[in-house]
This record gives sequence, structure tokens and C-alpha cells, in this order.
Amino acid sequence: MRFMIIRKADEETEAGVLPSQELLEAMGAYNAELAEAGVLRAGEGLQPSAKGAKVKFSGGKPHVVDGPFTETKELIAGFTIIEVESYEEALEWVKRWPSLDGNGEVELELRRIFEADDFGEEFTPELREQEERLREQIAE
Repeated sequence: MRFMIIRKADEETEAGVLPSQELLEAMGAYNAELAEAGVLRAGEGLQPSAKGAKVKFSGGKPHVVDGPFTETKELIAGFTIIEVESYEEALEWVKRWPSLDGNGEVELELRRIFEADDFGEEFTPELREQEERLREQIAE
């Protein structure tokens, strides 16, 4: 099972405050631990919403709204993707997140990523093959 650990944004991440060397070292150690356990699949921090945009479709037409966005608590500052055997194992990894992050006041969200089997019969063999080809292409 794959899970995404979502690091929610806060005032500091939205202000573009960069992590301290101490936090970078702690996050590096955490990521190394995930990698050594063979569960890390990806992980990145995101720039503040001021450097991004939202695209909302209405009637099939896109409408672009440039950042920054006011609802900080709804924004994402970064993510980590892990692959583990169970929700409980994923939750244990989340609990080990470096306590230095967010000055000890960080909010993380754990979400399971859909797998092909989750879609049932609607995800036909042809669609599965197409998806697999795309994943192989990305991996190259």
C-alpha cells in the first residue's frame, strides 16, 4: 500500500522561511531511515503559494488565480510517499516525523493512494496496460 504524508502549510512556510540546518539534518535523517527501511518512494518540499496558482474549471474552461492564497491551513508545504504493508505501519512512520518541524507544531495528513485494484471492473485490462506503459515511461 502506498500512502502520502502531507505536510500542511503554516505561516512560516507561506512566508518562504527556509528550514534551519538543524531541521534539514533531522529531515535528512528521517528520509534516510525511510530509504533504509525500503519504504520511501518520493518526497519534496513545495514553494509558498505566492509562487503558484489555482486553476478552476467552470463549464470546461480554465480560470487561473495566482497565489498567494489566504487559507494557509488548507495548503500543502510538502509531501512524502511511502509504500508499506498497512495503514498502521504508515501511521507509525508518520509519528516518527522530526519534532523540530514547525517548531513542534506541525500538522501532517496521511492519505492512502489509489491502486489499480481499487477501481474494480471499470479499470479494464486495456486501461491497466495503458497505465503500466505510462509508469514505465516515467521511470526511464
